[in-house]
Amino acid sequence: MTKRAWWLVGMNILIPGSAQIVAGNRKAGRFGLATTLLFWVLVVAAAVVFALRRTLLIGLFTNPIALGVLVAVLAFYVALWIVLTLDTLRLVRLVRVMPAARGFVAGLAVVVLAAVTGTAGYAGSNAISAIGLLHQDFSDGSVAPPIDGRYNILLLGGDAGPDRMGLRPDSISVVSIDAETGKAVIFGLPRNMEEVPFVQGSPMLGPYPDGYDCGDDCLISYLYTYGEQHPELYPKAVEQGSQPGIEATRDAVEGVLGLTLQYYVLIDMQGFSNLIDALGGIDITVANRLPYGANSFDDGRHAPPIGYIEKGTQHMDGQTALWYARSRYATTDYDRMRRQREVQEAILKQFDPSNVLLKFQAVAAAGGKVVSTDIPQPMLGLFIELADKTQKLPIEKVDFVPPEYNNVHPDLAVIQARVDAATALATPTPAG
Repeated sequence: MTKRAWWLVGMNILIPGSAQIVAGNRKAGRFGLATTLLFWVLVVAAAVVFALRRTLLIGLFTNPIALGVLVAVLAFYVALWIVLTLDTLRLVRLVRVMPAARGFVAGLAVVVLAAVTGTAGYAGSNAISAIGLLHQDFSDGSVAPPIDGRYNILLLGGDAGPDRMGLRPDSISVVSIDAETGKAVIFGLPRNMEEVPFVQGSPMLGPYPDGYDCGDDCLISYLYTYGEQHPELYPKAVEQGSQPGIEATRDAVEGVLGLTLQYYVLIDMQGFSNLIDALGGIDITVANRLPYGANSFDDGRHAPPIGYIEKGTQHMDGQTALWYARSRYATTDYDRMRRQREVQEAILKQFDPSNVLLKFQAVAAAGGKVVSTDIPQPMLGLFIELADKTQKLPIEKVDFVPPEYNNVHPDLAVIQARVDAATALATPTPAG
């Protein structure tokens, strides 16, 4: 009976349902065996699709309906495994097993059951978190084709501090990605760029027909606030998953770079420290010892730094990374641009599948409060696959900052020629 017990428990572990066919209710056993085989067929089919049509599978698992079906399937199999395992223990007849082996037989069945149901439960919990994130952050829409073989995404680092009127993008970048290879170029615009033009057809050409030119009060980073104060210029922005301030900024960036921007991503610099903490921190190589803290007291006197970020490779938590990105001590806006870019790139490195999967619920909870975007749900699978390719390739960075580029009177011809050259170089030419 002891040997029989080991065999039945082993069969239940390897092929749920087989123990019932051998020693129990054969009808229940056939049902359990059929559903088990169906489960493995689905797993193998998913592996084949992942190998041959990766985008299709990723697209399914970034779809709320598909994730809901996955949760239901996992719940069904968890219930089935619990019933079959308990029935197997009944068939084992522990009272007739050698006393020294009873605990091991029952323990093995329970431990394996706990491992399987725990894994399925964790996967289901992550799927539920993903459904919430998808509904919260990503809009409905259809798959959009690339423009001239590229996807161009406006990336804004928003800083709505207590000392500011509304949100003001301190970091303005465009990520241009080759739709085939994933090769990316990042174009950075300084927040204090003046005399920026607007793309043809922009509503901003009404109040500013010659571009955003009114001196120090018309920096490109102020366009977000201007757009939010004049929502009548972009009456459909919110309906389309955007905001008037973002659309005004987008029209200016398109006018400067000569690129069409299909989507935007806005990162809340005040809250992204939670996302970094959820990812387990980031590693950044600090070029020079950096003081941080408030720049001045309320009465205008200069405030001493409250601390320093030392030179060398540092593992930063969210709060330290936020200070690193925002500190203004003994530095320039252009140096802050560089540091903000370093933080963004460090975060991207932490977004490898294994790290995100292990910490998914915390990442999803933090990401929902940090990121807003108009990227539609059906595009997520494609962009996840492109991001995987991008991580394996060097990223070219082009910052249109002084002294090489004039931020007060920008030479658009020079800037757009550089953009054309960078995007052309980013697309590998066929051999031969």
